[in-house]
Amino acid sequence: MNGKSLLSVLDLAPVRQDQTPRDAFENSKQLVQHTEKLGYHRYWVAEHHNMQRIASSATAVLIGYLAGHSEKIRVGAGGVMLPNHAPLIIAEQFGTLETMYPDRIDLGLGRAPGTDPVTTRALRRDQMSSVNEFPDNVKELMHYFSKEDSRVKAVPGHGLEVPVYLLGSSTYSAQLAAALGLPFSFASHFAPGELFHALRVYRERFQPSEYLSEPYAMVTVNGAVADTTEEAERLATTIKLKFLGMVRGGRAEIDTAPVDNIDEYWTEFEKHQVLNMLKYSFVGDQTKVKKELEEFYAEAKFDELIVTSDIHDQEKRKYSYELLANLWN
Repeated sequence: MNGKSLLSVLDLAPVRQDQTPRDAFENSKQLVQHTEKLGYHRYWVAEHHNMQRIASSATAVLIGYLAGHSEKIRVGAGGVMLPNHAPLIIAEQFGTLETMYPDRIDLGLGRAPGTDPVTTRALRRDQMSSVNEFPDNVKELMHYFSKEDSRVKAVPGHGLEVPVYLLGSSTYSAQLAAALGLPFSFASHFAPGELFHALRVYRERFQPSEYLSEPYAMVTVNGAVADTTEEAERLATTIKLKFLGMVRGGRAEIDTAPVDNIDEYWTEFEKHQVLNMLKYSFVGDQTKVKKELEEFYAEAKFDELIVTSDIHDQEKRKYSYELLANLWN
């Protein structure tokens, strides 16, 4: 694709309807090993709670499992929802991971709860205060990783300088990442609206830091690549139906095999809403996806592209990442 941008993976550890979380973890293990061989740069999993079809709730534990079954690919959180946790706990967890797997662990941080309001209260009672204190909690967490002396130390974690990334779907985290001199990752795979505004804010306001001398922008998109565009479009109906469920007031609980004619399932209004949310989805054969990604890069100028592929069939999911790696290189 180009000589500058890196290619990475976001995995939500989906639990298929005929499977268990254990099957999901096995699929993720296979995928991290597969994408490592293909040359992907990093492999991230994301924190979600109370979602029967997503098995990445204990994010740090899953990261340890995936890092233990791979050799060199970076593995991390994309991300940990910091308002759900005390900063010291996250510092200890990721300090432990960094100690086990040196120079391979990433910590991406978000300020959303990653779940519904009832579950949010079950996770951490004082949620509003936690969200409002997000900037201070990020700084506190980073302090635990620093070499500075402190009465309270993360053990392990102190002095390990685990790399921190800020995640977001608006300009809020873009501004904070710029102020702190941290890498920024935008979640355009489900919230495309503010992508270019957030990237512009991040780059214009970026302050060099001990962590980063210049802006580093990461963009997450959906991808489904197959031998033919027709097959790729069919594979992509799985994620479209999942988002259709959310449009109808549900959550990401729908799991479905791909369908031949998705127009039988939605109205024109629903179709417009779903396709707007999935605007940055690259679906097709290698020629089509390569052309569209080149156009996207020319506009977004990202430093790294993170791709999530919600493809129902595990082997076709692996093959999609293989085709993507081939066209990227």
